[in-house]
Amino acid sequence: MSTILRRLPPSDATGLRTGARHSLAEVYRPADLVVLGLGVMIGAGIFSVAGEQAHTTAGPGVILSFMIAGIACLLACLCYAELSSTMPTSGSAYTFTYVIFGEVWAWVIGWALILELQFAAAVVARAWAAIAVKAVTNFGVRVPMADSVENILVLVILVLLTGIVALGARIGLRALWIMVSAKLLAIGAVIVVGLAHIDVANFGDFYVPSKTLSVRPQTVMEVFSGQSTAFGWFGIFAAASAIAFAYIGFDIVATSAEESVNAPKSVPKGMIRSLVITTVIYLAVALVMVGMVSYTKITGDAPLSSAFRAVGVDWMVHVIDAGAVLGLTTVILVLIVGQTRVLFSMARDGLIPRGLAAVSRRYHTPSRVTLVIGFIAIVLAEFVPVLTMQELVVLGTLFAFLFVAAGVIVMRRRMPHLERGFRVPLSPLLPALSLVATLWLMLNLRVLTWAWFILWMAFGVLVYLLYGRRHSLLAAPRDTPAEPGRGRHRR
Repeated sequence: MSTILRRLPPSDATGLRTGARHSLAEVYRPADLVVLGLGVMIGAGIFSVAGEQAHTTAGPGVILSFMIAGIACLLACLCYAELSSTMPTSGSAYTFTYVIFGEVWAWVIGWALILELQFAAAVVARAWAAIAVKAVTNFGVRVPMADSVENILVLVILVLLTGIVALGARIGLRALWIMVSAKLLAIGAVIVVGLAHIDVANFGDFYVPSKTLSVRPQTVMEVFSGQSTAFGWFGIFAAASAIAFAYIGFDIVATSAEESVNAPKSVPKGMIRSLVITTVIYLAVALVMVGMVSYTKITGDAPLSSAFRAVGVDWMVHVIDAGAVLGLTTVILVLIVGQTRVLFSMARDGLIPRGLAAVSRRYHTPSRVTLVIGFIAIVLAEFVPVLTMQELVVLGTLFAFLFVAAGVIVMRRRMPHLERGFRVPLSPLLPALSLVATLWLMLNLRVLTWAWFILWMAFGVLVYLLYGRRHSLLAAPRDTPAEPGRGRHRR
């Protein structure tokens, strides 16, 4: 069969507990999936993104930007929910694409997910170290050789969290519950204390007249329009694109499907509920941020902390620091979990070395691939300027969103007989709207980011042609005996 045409049979994607392939132990219950989503979506950005976008792009209209971004992400989340309920597997968008569009496209999406998750873990680890050092200095403690200290902290946090994930999902889950609970307490304190210092006059009419910026267009959208514009309705929608990046992460919940109890029902609920809760929390923090200080007085560096200082509540700075450190810790933990499950699925299908799909008999987790992922994250965080690659991570995520939205439409037509635990309402309208919204977000990324993304994907296609195409289980003869412990891979 042509490599382009061969697709993973739905029975192979959904038969994970019937001997078709390795499967992972069921660990996550519905509430755990919500915590998993909150763990990855609520990071340090909750304390800064509202202020940054209000000051530079949308003004008080940033509140509307949060609503628009939440709707755009909810559309993508609904699409993920349907496919996850139909194919509850660790591969998430990679496996969905394998079944619906074929192996080549599955590899492309898998490669994009590697970009999203692997680089994101390194980016967040580097940011975590910087925020941890800053939190110490905010207590008046001088940190000598701050750069060296940050490098050590990056190593410590990645080794610690990689070890937790490798030792078992239950251990990581307990740690996640504790840290997410503490993080939500810090955010709750920010909201409650901030509400007492809101000046309604700072909201204005939620609209600031647009103005043209005297800077060279950088995003694809700005290149098309020929100019850079801030504020006004264009600024509100542009800020929504930046804010949507803060919501990204609900898709990682889908990678836990194979380990979830009653996955066809619980995974969609976990994704949707965690996204809705995250949106409400971000909106509340944005209201506090914009309400305490006029958008013209918000500082670019630590906007929420500076807002509390401006109203005389200096002690809240330490609460925000603690929340930021905890927030990024949970993000790193969930990113490692998600990346482990995606690579585990790709190895299980033979597209990358199958040895990475080995499941530890002692810990019942794919420990080998977890250690590989942790090592790569350490190398990237220590020796690559990963903080300049944040947009590249986002583009990889949005690229997967496109295929998931399209996948809902195509699967409804090609495989209407498959049992679905959740259905996107008003299909194909809502999946089509998700496609349009995702494209909008992608066009608001820099041209340079697109150039690097194309190079990354081109390199990925080369890797597939040299290795994945020939080692894929679908390329093997039909009577090839199964590997020990795997069972026969059905066609």
